[in-house]
Amino acid sequence: MGKILVGTASWTDPGFVADWYPKWVSAADRLRWYAEHFPLVEVDSTFYRIPVARFVERWSEQTPDPFVFDVKLHQLLSRHSTRPELLPPDLRAKAAVKGKRVELTPALEAAVTKRFLAGVQPLEESGKLGALLLQLSPSFDPNNHQLSELDSLLKLLKGRRVAIELRNRRWVAAGQLAQTEAWFKQHKVSFVLVDAPDDPHFMIMPKLDLVTNRKLAYLRAHGRNARSYIAGRTVAARFAYDYNKKELEEMAQRALNIAQHAGEIHLVFNNNASNFAPKAATAIQNILRQEHPEAVPKTEAQEEFSYA
Repeated sequence: MGKILVGTASWTDPGFVADWYPKWVSAADRLRWYAEHFPLVEVDSTFYRIPVARFVERWSEQTPDPFVFDVKLHQLLSRHSTRPELLPPDLRAKAAVKGKRVELTPALEAAVTKRFLAGVQPLEESGKLGALLLQLSPSFDPNNHQLSELDSLLKLLKGRRVAIELRNRRWVAAGQLAQTEAWFKQHKVSFVLVDAPDDPHFMIMPKLDLVTNRKLAYLRAHGRNARSYIAGRTVAARFAYDYNKKELEEMAQRALNIAQHAGEIHLVFNNNASNFAPKAATAIQNILRQEHPEAVPKTEAQEEFSYA
């Protein structure tokens, strides 16, 4: 059975600060305190800003071995509409802009990727870099795009673990799933699995346990509030969902099943409203430890949360 690393998407969400961190934990010490509770975190800030090595080096220094950082790639690389101000000034000056949005060109893709990798180099050097997460735009769909459009980016990221989250369910529809699976396996990329609302909306991926890289499986828990997920105007609103004990027990069993087919599974809670994500992550760690303690890394702190 593969190792199951549990964490949350970000450690700095306002809800965490308000409802999870003790008041005595300073902003400078939050990552250190977080790392006492979980062995992994998914870095969300890098989706909006290219990381700077001197700050990333501090992340490494504040966390124990073998803590893991999964790092979300910049939104421009993820084919999202990107404003020029979300690029460093020197790269911004070189970018072509159409309608106040940056145009992704091969040259700019290479430049942004090079700068991004330089930013996360301290994590690579310390052995704490997990996967680079490419969270694609819902507009990236098989009617207008091909997965091969990502080949150039994967070449730039060669040698690193990459996980890709598709945000358009047409990629796994009948007649398309086989091609999608083949591409992921060919490139040894981890297909991001989700726990999401049970709704046929095109932006909501269905439950699908597809392991395309036997070294790493990646499961992101978005919550199950379909209305908020589709129409929410903020991150907290979209992912405002408080998992109950039964749902977490079901997810734990799912993670254990997936771990039979991958050397490592990263289970990330993205229901980032209030303390919902760290509460769920703590609870599922406890559930997993009770059944398969050998599969879940030990952490310095262990808490219990009660569920009705």
